[in-house]
Parts: sequence; structure tokens; C-alpha cells
Amino acid sequence: MVPSFVITFREVLEAALIVGIILSFLVKTGQTQYNSVVYIGVISGVVASIIAALLFTSLAGGFNGRAEEIFEGFAMLVGALLLTTMILWMMKQRHIAKELEQSVSTELNEAHKFGLFSLVFIAILREGVETVIFLRAASLVSTNNTLIGALAGIVAVVLLGYAIFVGSMKINIKRFFTLTSFVLILFAAGLVAHGVHELQEATLIPAIIEHVWEINPPVNPDGSYPILHEKGYIGSIFTGLFGYNGNPSLLEAVSYFLYLCVVILLWRYIERVHRII
Repeated sequence: MVPSFVITFREVLEAALIVGIILSFLVKTGQTQYNSVVYIGVISGVVASIIAALLFTSLAGGFNGRAEEIFEGFAMLVGALLLTTMILWMMKQRHIAKELEQSVSTELNEAHKFGLFSLVFIAILREGVETVIFLRAASLVSTNNTLIGALAGIVAVVLLGYAIFVGSMKINIKRFFTLTSFVLILFAAGLVAHGVHELQEATLIPAIIEHVWEINPPVNPDGSYPILHEKGYIGSIFTGLFGYNGNPSLLEAVSYFLYLCVVILLWRYIERVHRII
């Protein structure tokens, strides 16, 4: 539930910020007559995202056996790739409000209502499709990643947005995105390792060494899992959120730590470049 909550909260908040920036710009420039275009773009983007979710779920349910393992493996790797590019892209958007306002101004100056609609629609659809892929990948890692967590994330964004709007809460957006980015990087590392595991199960790639270590506590006499077992209550949360694995193969362990090293280096590079700029 925790991973699906974090994913949905982060993605919906990004979409809400984009729409909020556009609407506030229309208010500041006295062009609120275009608000309806923004609302139509939001609704259309949400509907398109739901259709994409249904199509993706239908496709994902059509595989069995080895084909299912291959699909799940690549779905996790693609999810990790998209998640990483989204995090790194957001880190570079220091002037996203200004750039969005310029884009909206250009469309309005040219009287392109369709351009404004497209700007909002594509932004919402992009976040929606990313959410669908991330949640699907998360559900493959841990069965605890449920629809309840995703809905809770949406509700949390609505409550946070209202609190900010009425002025009862102040939030450091940059610090918030930094914190959630770190959590999502750990989650993406887990997706990479689990994706490698699925491809090993499908015999597409070798395990090299089956188990590098074994730290899962023994199963209880009644057949239940201890809380720190990767299938236990606490262990399953760590599995879904951080990619915890009590007995990974050599390739899984290497892919996990190699991913973390590469992304952290990219993170530091982007921060250094944009600090100079």
C-alpha cells in the first residue's frame, strides 16, 4: 500500500501543480474566460488515462507462464526507466512555472484555444500513463500495493491542495520533491532487481550465482512468515518500497547497487550543473 500511495501522491501532485500554475497565470493576466478550456483539458486527460489503464490491464492479463514472466520483467524495467527519467527531469525544472506561463501566453496571444487544451491534456495524460505503468510495476513486486493506496494518495493530494489554498499550510515544494525522489529512486532500484529476477525465471538471462546471501528468517511452525521475512508484514513493505530481497542472485544484487550508483551520480551532476546556472 505504501509504494502505491507514494507513487500516486507524487504523480497527482505534479499534475495539480501544473494545472495550478496555468490557472493562476490566467487569473493574474485577467483571462479567466479560458478556465473552461483548462477544465476540459483536465477532464479529457483523466478520461484518456482511465482508458489507457483499462487497455494496459487487459494486455497485462493476457499472458501466462514464461510469456507472463517476460512481460512482467520488462514491465518492471520500463517502469524503472520511466520513473528515473521523470525524477531527473523534475530536478532540472527550476523554472517550470515561468516556462509554463510562457507556453500559455504564446497560445493565448495566437488565440489557440486548442493549443491551451493540448498543453493541459498532454500534461495530465502523461502523468496518468506514468501512474498506470508505475502502479502495475509496483503490483508485480508486492501484492500489498493495492488500489486503496493509490486512492489514498489522490485523497491526500486533494487535502494538501485545499490546505495550501486556504493558507493554513505552507510546504517547501523543492524539499518535498527531493525527499520523495529519494524514496522513488530506491523503489526504482527494487524494480530493476525484480525485473532481472523475472527475466532469470524466464531463462532469458543467467543467475550466475543463485543466492548471494540468505537472510530470510525461517518460516514459523504454523506456516506463517516472520515479520522480517520478505513475505512477512514488515518485510513485504520493505520489498515493495525498497526492493528488499532476502536471497537475491548475484545479478539481482549487482543490478540493484549499480543502478543506485549511476542514478546518484547523475543526481549530483544535475544538481551541480543547475547550481552553476
